[in-house]
This record gives sequence, C-alpha cells and structure tokens, in this order.
Amino acid sequence: MERSSGEPLASALIRIKDTSLSTLSDANGNYVFLFDKKGTYTMIVSYVGFREESRKIDLKQNQTVDFLLENSMQLEEVLVTATAPDERVKSLNMGVEKLTAVEIKQMPALMGEVDVLKAIQLLPGVQTASEGGSGYSVRGGSPDQNLILIDNTTVYNASHLLGFFSVFNNDVLSGLDLYKGDMPLKYGGRLSSLLDVRTRDQHPEKFNGVGGIGLISSRLTLEGPIGDKTSWLIGGRRSYADLFLKLSANDALRRSSVYFYDLNGKLTHRFSNKDIVDFSGYYGKDHFGADPGLFHYGNGAASLSWRHVFSQTLSSKMSLNMTNYDYGLESKLENAQATWNSSINDYMLRMDMTHSINDLWNMTYGLTSTLHNFKPGTATMLNTANYKVEGTKALEHSVYVSNEQKFSEMFSVKYGVRLSIFQNMGKATVYHYDEDYRATDSTSYGSGKIYNTYTAWEPRLGFVYKLGETSSIKGNYVHNVQFMQLANNSASGSPLDVWFPASPNIKPQELDMFSLGYFRNLSDNMYEASVELYYKKQKNVIDFAEHADLMLNKYLEGEVRTGKGQAYGAEFMVRKNKGDLTGFINYTLSRSERTIPEVNNGKTYLSPYDKTHSLNVVANYRFSKKISMAAIWIYTTGNPTTYPSGRFDIDGEYFPIYSGRNEYRRPDYHRLDLSFTYVPKPDTQKRWKGEWNVSLYNAYGKKNPWMITYDQNDDTGLPYAEMLYLFGIVPSITYNFKF
Repeated sequence: MERSSGEPLASALIRIKDTSLSTLSDANGNYVFLFDKKGTYTMIVSYVGFREESRKIDLKQNQTVDFLLENSMQLEEVLVTATAPDERVKSLNMGVEKLTAVEIKQMPALMGEVDVLKAIQLLPGVQTASEGGSGYSVRGGSPDQNLILIDNTTVYNASHLLGFFSVFNNDVLSGLDLYKGDMPLKYGGRLSSLLDVRTRDQHPEKFNGVGGIGLISSRLTLEGPIGDKTSWLIGGRRSYADLFLKLSANDALRRSSVYFYDLNGKLTHRFSNKDIVDFSGYYGKDHFGADPGLFHYGNGAASLSWRHVFSQTLSSKMSLNMTNYDYGLESKLENAQATWNSSINDYMLRMDMTHSINDLWNMTYGLTSTLHNFKPGTATMLNTANYKVEGTKALEHSVYVSNEQKFSEMFSVKYGVRLSIFQNMGKATVYHYDEDYRATDSTSYGSGKIYNTYTAWEPRLGFVYKLGETSSIKGNYVHNVQFMQLANNSASGSPLDVWFPASPNIKPQELDMFSLGYFRNLSDNMYEASVELYYKKQKNVIDFAEHADLMLNKYLEGEVRTGKGQAYGAEFMVRKNKGDLTGFINYTLSRSERTIPEVNNGKTYLSPYDKTHSLNVVANYRFSKKISMAAIWIYTTGNPTTYPSGRFDIDGEYFPIYSGRNEYRRPDYHRLDLSFTYVPKPDTQKRWKGEWNVSLYNAYGKKNPWMITYDQNDDTGLPYAEMLYLFGIVPSITYNFKF
C-alpha cells in the first residue's frame, strides 16, 4: 500500500529474486505466494511512480509480509495507475475499463464538478442517454441494464439535479471498474454492464482533508486515524443555486429552491492482519421547490463487511448491504393538496470466497440473497380517498463458482457458472390479461406467499492467448439474466421512473454475448491499442405500447410488450500513458435493433440507444508543474426518433400521423470541453496545497438537441417543430485544496 495515505495499490508487481515466481496484487493490495521449500528469499515489489522495495524473508512457516511504498522523487504522480502497465495485454478480463480518481480529476468539469459518470461516457462502447444526463447505454443496452455499485451496494438512481451531477463524490473514491457485459460471476441481475465504484480503503497516518469551492457547489472530505487500528472518512457536498434565487426581484423565484446534498462516511477497524471490518454509508437528496409544489428524490446506501484471511490460499468477505431510493411530489393550491410517494429498497446478504491453490486453480465462489421491496406509488388528495398502486416484494438468490487456469505463459482460460433464482412474494394481486392486453380477472396472494419462481443458469467463458510480451488475443461468451426493469417512455430518463419486477406476466430478460479482441502495447507500454468486436442477442427485451400510461398504473404489466433484440459493433482504442501529453482516442461503430410483434407492426426497428458512429478524443497536456490543460471532443450520430410524417383533419383540427418507430434521427451531436489547472506553489512543503481550475463546457457553443416538440401555427394551420437545448457555453471556476 501507499505509505502516505495507506491506500492499497492494485496490480503492484511482486517477484521473488533469482526465481521465475511473480504475481500481481489484487484490488485490495493482497497477494499470495506458494513455495516448494523453506529457505531465505528476497521479495521485490515495484509499482509505476513509486520507489521499488525489496526485503529478505526467512521462510520457516506461513507468514504475512506487508510493503509500504513511497512516491518517487520525480513527482510523477500522474503516472500512478490502478493497473499494471501491460495488464490489458495479459489479463483474462475483456471489455473492462478502469479509471482512477486521479484520471477522472484531470477531465474537464461541467459546472465545476468532475463527474464519474461523465468520465465513463467517454469510454468505447459507452454512450450518454441524453444531454446533461447521468444515464448511459453500454453496447446498445438501456440504462436500466447497468448495475451500479458503490462499495458493493446497489445505486438505483445515480444522478443529482436531474442528471447534471452524479451521486459520486470524486474526493472519496479510489477508482472504478466498468465491465461491459463480462462482469465477475459474483455479480448479476443486469444484462449490459457493471460499474463498480469504490471509496478509499486506507489507513492514513495523520488527519488530512481535501475539498473544493465552486460557483454551483462545494465539497469537503476529511479523514484520519483513531489509534493504530482504526481509521475514518467523511465527505460531503452541497449545491447552492437556491441561494442565488433569494437575490431575485421576482417573489416566486425568491420562494423557490433548487439544491442537492450528499454525505459519504466510512469507518474501518483492523483487528489483525487477518481480520478487517468496515462500515460505509451514503445518503443524498435533491430538492426542487416552487409555487405551487415540491419535488424531491434521494438515495441511501449502507454496507457492513468483514474480510478474513484463513490462510495463504483462502480468504473471504462477508457483507450486509442496504439500499433505498425514493421520490415524492407535493402540490399545494388554495383548495387542494396532493402528494405522491414511491420507493424501492433492498436488503442483501452476501458471502464471497477467494481460493488460490495453484496456477490451475484460482477459484472464487459464494452466494447472495436479496429481499426487494417495490412501492410503485401512493397518491393522496385533500378531502378524497387515497389512491395506491399495490407494492410487491421479491427474493433474489444466487450461487456461483468460477476458476482461472493458467496452462502456460501464453494461454489462460476462465470459466464458471452462476445459478440465479427469482421469487415473487405476496402480499400481491396478479392480473390476468387477454390477447389485447386487457385485464380480465385477478388472483390475490397473502403476505409472505411465494407465488412465482424463475430459475436461470448463467455460464461464462473467456480466454487469453499471448502472441508475445506485448500483444494478445482474447475472447469470451456470457449469458446474463435480468429480473428487474424500469418503466419509462423516454430515452433521457426521469427520477419518476418506476422499477418493476419479472412476474407471471413478465418473463426475465436474457442476453447472450460473444466478443473477440486484439490488444497490443507499444514503446515500452507508453501506448495501448485495442480492437474489440461483439455480438449481443437478447430475449424477452422490454418495450412499451404506444402512448403507454406508466405512472400510478396498477395495470402497468398490460402496457409491456416483449420481443427479441440484437446489437453488434466494433470498438477501437488508442491510449498514451506517459509523458507530458497523455490521453486516448476511441471510435465505436455499432448497431442496436429490436423486433417486437406488437410494436412497429412487427417490423424490426432501431433501439432508442442506437448510435452508428461515436468518436471520443481526450487529451491532457502538462506545460509545467504549475500549468496543465485538458480537452475533450465528442462526436456521435444522433439518437433514433419518431417524427410526424403526415396529418389529418377533423372539423378543422389537425392531428399528426407518425412515422414508424425510430425511423428518423436527431441531428448529430458534437461538443468540445476545455479545462485549465493552475497550481500556484507546486513544490510547497506546507500542508495546505491549493489549485485553481477553470473549465468551459461546450466551448464553441454547439446547440445540441435535448428535446424536439411539434405544434401547428394557429394562423396558418401549418405544422412546425421546435428544438430545446440545455447548454450553450458553460464556464466554471473552482478552487481545489488539500491539507
């Protein structure tokens, strides 16, 4: 781990001098060696940007050897990465993108806030669902097909301010991993991707802090030790756009409020080198208030985990996780008052085991059990009876086992299977529908009654074949199953979207994905290049009837239409990791289609998330220790959409005739973001260190469409279209500090 912060160093190289033995540390900085005989050995640990450390050990019995690495004197901290320089070539993982908190920090900010979700939308195969939003599509999938975790706990809505910020505070994070379909077997329940976000796991030697003051929001994170075995961290953010509204001359604006806040906390205690217990929590809330009503939504997440090392070859992690997402609307008029509340919460217990026996048996296995509680909504009207859509519960269980086998220095494989079980549980009323999706009758089930069960096997297989020290070919196959989905009519998403489960009427969605890739590093790992091809075949893909009523609808399942889908594409990536100029260029060519009998007259149509071309250019240049610059340029094909193709007249009133589903496209999207960072005293030995960041979002003011609406001229009766865009040029300035 890093000496100054106690942060674990993932993928550090540990080798035994004068032998062929070597390994890489895992995400928690742990490693294991198996020796054939006792004796004296020299262990050498190296990591990019850190001084190499060596130590002699007298191996008479099993023992734990810890290394604390120092930053190099070259002050090249921008080169410290969460992966080994050649991991993309050697690793069995494919379709995996990793970013550290340092790399995310270097990217230009929207409204002064560096954002995790905006950062991953720059990666190949990942597309933003809408301008400014935090929802994203991976390889043509919908946003609800992405599993988002923070410290092993599910996040159902990862946005603040309707998507302009994410719930992730970069100051408390150590990094993230994005798995584009081929996720570790211990995770499941989604078709497209896993975003695994981790808060810092460290034991700082002294009290310190980091934060920033911006035009829209400010943040502060503090951490420190409690004795030799306990450490703590707490971080918070708060926006204050509502404070500026108080200065308005308009009475209604002065009474309005628009803000968000969130808190992260973590407490870690090391009972010994073999036992670590930590508690982490998150709570965040968004608040929008104006005459005549109020809208709020928020997330809560908590995790209690215990990590135990049984031996050199066997370790475990047990965790209890809780998550909650809720939203509410309140409307207050002189003679009327209405409220609407909805939520989803989970309680999960999981056990994960890691068992490294030898090169042929590097196993992981475990189990999870989750209780889902769906509360679609309760509406209350003044002086009238309440209207409530009955909530439902479900149990989701899984058992998994996987193994990695290294047959030679050139060829390795991984394989495994996951058994998933999903059970609908009462109290519930299940409606029965005829061929026209009209409810005909219903069946009621008592509280705690299991009335429907789905069982699914999810096999996964992958391989890597090294063509040499600098290149490799990888391939994999995955079968994923998803038991939950979002009800929404818009690709942009909304906090009012409702999660609903598979049921006797809704079969779980299934996906088979095949992928193949070529990976090559150049110039002593200065450059990384790769191309990945993929094909995805989906079964029971979800869409909705035209003009579906999705909010507070007890017959929601009658609005669902299911069919099949497919997506395929090619992802090209070149990355430069060293030098004053770093960054990457990636290009994605892709297609995503659906075929649903009751939609578009049964004809195949484009998914709302289909984007034929996508190009991202990210560059960071360090002029000196004091001045650096970052630039991002994005280009994508416009989203598919449905336009009016004609109209008809009834008594002088015109009604539109729409084209087939998603037959047209919005205009292509492109944008340039710039960021400048100035460090007044880069070599200061004082504890307080500060820097200024100035950024321009949409630097050349491109008016990218967010929404297109249609109306007709009252005088001429002719139809016309109006485009609504969110952002012109958005400047921001932030002062960042640490101590």
